[in-house]
Amino acid sequence: MRLTNKKIQETVGLLDSIIEKYKEDKIEKKRDWRTYEQRFAYRSQTIFKELKPLIYEATSNIKIIKFEQKGSKPLLTLEQKVLALLLKHLIDKSNRDMSAMIVLFSWLSGISISYKTIERLYSDEQVILVLHNLNQLMLKKKEIKKADCSGDGTGYSLSIKTHYASEAQKLKDKAKQNYSNKGYKKIKTVYSFALMDIKSKMYLGFGSSLKSEKEAYYNAFNMVKETGISIRSIRLDRYYSFPSVVNFLSNSFGEINFFLIPKKNSTLKGSFKWKQMLSSFVENTPNFLNEYYKRNYSEGGFSEDKKRTGWKVGQKREDRIDTSIRLTGIWHNLYNL
Repeated sequence: MRLTNKKIQETVGLLDSIIEKYKEDKIEKKRDWRTYEQRFAYRSQTIFKELKPLIYEATSNIKIIKFEQKGSKPLLTLEQKVLALLLKHLIDKSNRDMSAMIVLFSWLSGISISYKTIERLYSDEQVILVLHNLNQLMLKKKEIKKADCSGDGTGYSLSIKTHYASEAQKLKDKAKQNYSNKGYKKIKTVYSFALMDIKSKMYLGFGSSLKSEKEAYYNAFNMVKETGISIRSIRLDRYYSFPSVVNFLSNSFGEINFFLIPKKNSTLKGSFKWKQMLSSFVENTPNFLNEYYKRNYSEGGFSEDKKRTGWKVGQKREDRIDTSIRLTGIWHNLYNL
């Protein structure tokens, strides 16, 4: 069969009916909640047993050059800083709440710190470096070399709170004035993108952006490059169904099998890899869809992430927002280790 633009657009036009037939033929497995809860409890126990040794290993290769500094000596070691930030993110506490909880922990550790110390950890370069090492270490332990991937984006609400009553009142008054303005946005969003290895459910890379999902997507793939893991196949939603995306990923990662649903106006104009994907879509649509819908693992991953660590980001500065998204990705990988 000769592939034409008309044939591509006809297949896309029939997609709804093809998908309905696909859903009818596909048998959905019901989740065994008892088994799921048992596995979840086991995973949690395993994580908390391995967390401190993993953090120790992630910090062991970092050499800190000490210069003569003014001011008081840090109360927390680098390992304690990373552990405090990870736990704070997991239990979804504010900086003030977490500092209060560390006072309780001080009965055992002798450490008492302020909420400002917790806040500064989000932009601490040494902490961020350890988080990077920690994620690389987990991927290495899973021995992922070639991955069949699923990628997707999501958004998190930015919840920014002030701690002074007068300032809060000013913001309320300003909000009332701006509420009637047509261009006013009540909720700001941070975009996040994550690329998942379908077999292990681990994130190979994740990125964030205050500008667009596309920028978060590029940040995530830059992170994937650092892992040295090659991509065997990839599934992305229609937002990324362009020849330019196929070219970018092929040039960056080499030979990849693509499963992207073409847009209604898609044509043969593009690289050989783009044409090859369109041919597979038209000639073997059910099998193509079977591969494409493995992208649901990404949606399920985001759902777990938000249940685990929340759907709001409480940080104010852009670099600290990025660290918050990074922490969510690390907890996701810890639970799939």
